[in-house]
Amino acid sequence: MAEQGLLVLFGSQTGTAQDTAERVGREAQRRHLRCRVQALDSCDLGNLIHEPLVVFVCATTGQGDPPDNMKMFWRFLFRKSLPASSLCQLDYAVLGLGDSSYPKFNFIAKKLHKRLLQLGGNPLLPVALGDDQHDLGPDAVVDPWLVALWEKILALYPIPPGLEIISLDVRLPPKYTLHYLPEDSPHPESAMLQPAAPRAAPCELQPFAARVVSNQRVTAQSHFQDVRLIEFDIAGSGITFSAGDVVMIQPQNCPEDVQQFCQLLRLEPHRRFMLEPTDPGTSLPPLLPQPCTIQYLVTHYLDISCVPRRSFFELLASFSTNELEREKLQEFSSAQGQEELYSYCNRPRRTTLEVLWDFPHSTCAIPADYLLDLIPRIRPRAFSIASSLLAHPERMQILVAVVRYKTRLNKPRRGLCSTWLASLNPEQGDIRVPLWVKKGGMKFPADPATPVIMIGPGTGVAPFRAAIQERVALGHRGNCLFFGCRHQSKDFYCQAEWEELVTKGFLTLFTAFSRDQEEKVYVQHRIRENGKLVWELLSSENAHIYLAG
Repeated sequence: MAEQGLLVLFGSQTGTAQDTAERVGREAQRRHLRCRVQALDSCDLGNLIHEPLVVFVCATTGQGDPPDNMKMFWRFLFRKSLPASSLCQLDYAVLGLGDSSYPKFNFIAKKLHKRLLQLGGNPLLPVALGDDQHDLGPDAVVDPWLVALWEKILALYPIPPGLEIISLDVRLPPKYTLHYLPEDSPHPESAMLQPAAPRAAPCELQPFAARVVSNQRVTAQSHFQDVRLIEFDIAGSGITFSAGDVVMIQPQNCPEDVQQFCQLLRLEPHRRFMLEPTDPGTSLPPLLPQPCTIQYLVTHYLDISCVPRRSFFELLASFSTNELEREKLQEFSSAQGQEELYSYCNRPRRTTLEVLWDFPHSTCAIPADYLLDLIPRIRPRAFSIASSLLAHPERMQILVAVVRYKTRLNKPRRGLCSTWLASLNPEQGDIRVPLWVKKGGMKFPADPATPVIMIGPGTGVAPFRAAIQERVALGHRGNCLFFGCRHQSKDFYCQAEWEELVTKGFLTLFTAFSRDQEEKVYVQHRIRENGKLVWELLSSENAHIYLAG
């Protein structure tokens, strides 16, 4: 065991399960246990049969689906050919993170626990079901479960004699060390900022830098919401997609935020550094060039606009030299302080950068080595593709509502990715956006005789624009679209395009403009009014129905 240690595997969609898995890793370190923390899909599944002790931390997404970074593992685990005793030497524990307002609450964790049992695994504890809906969030379940887990693990693998649990007052070493390079060393700057031409199909670890061709506002200037139709040139990328597919976009922080962050932490943006893992078994973060500048790290990697988690406050407290600030940070990272943390951070959607402003003494004491432990990486954002390659070869379009809303904080909240995309002006030169494509959950019928009823209010119409363009190019006529927005004159996206297709007989269109008359009218009212037609299409023509919000 001393050799192999503990393996913590996570399946995470938004980062919560990963954050919790890393917490288990830190607690293992304090107990002198060797520990590896990995995404389920990046672990060698063949070796699972040799692991003595594994903790699984997994979220449930959508309608009871596994997160993207455990899909391959999920398929492997449910192979019929796996013998019933495959995992008979495995001690394991499963921690689920879910939301009880969804019908398939923690479905993945429950199913995983059951499957590991079937394969002969030995559960150390019953499956834990963390719930976002609890007043204290998932930690209400996670905290006591971890106490019980360490009791079980330490009974099996006691701490070596002469050692004791490392106290919480002692800060653990960082995951990486930053080695600054001398100011005068040569630097191939261009290689760092321009991704190499991809050889394989673009993916998260090797996105394609697509040129922005156009960025057009499709709502009236007087309308409260800014919505953009953005077109990318994907020639030479090897990217193919069909209606219903999704494009993943890797956003970046805005220059003002990057500058503020560097000032607060007293970092020199143009300093170059190499990263070195503290533990030789840790791999370097993908997508970060070596050597790298502070500016690149903060712009492209550190998510300084995300709402920080409890673990952030715990680590920040350990740097704090100011007693008042340290007490507040410790309170926010304690189990008792979770309600207060929620009202300080989560409810008003306060960003990491804003929290650092509120704790200036602690912030300027953050060692650069800990930046990657303190702040998670920027996650890619998903958008429905709103065009078809059959109508626009070598091009891809997306429909983006720019996220902007008010909380009790003075400054409006802004979506990182949509705000960045809206700011890109292709007339100012060669503007590139890192992207790749993922298969979507919508499949449109191959049989041209099958009619399609699409219900897409607002930007939910995006995947249906792709589907209609594709179907029209193939000569499929049975296209029925219910579209809804506030005002015909302000946010009726792609109006001219729809009207032309109606004239040509390719599209039946029903619109609901909710604010254009006294009483509000929505797509469901139009569906009810046209119930006879909808039922006719379903009952006698076997129509498929699609809905996107």
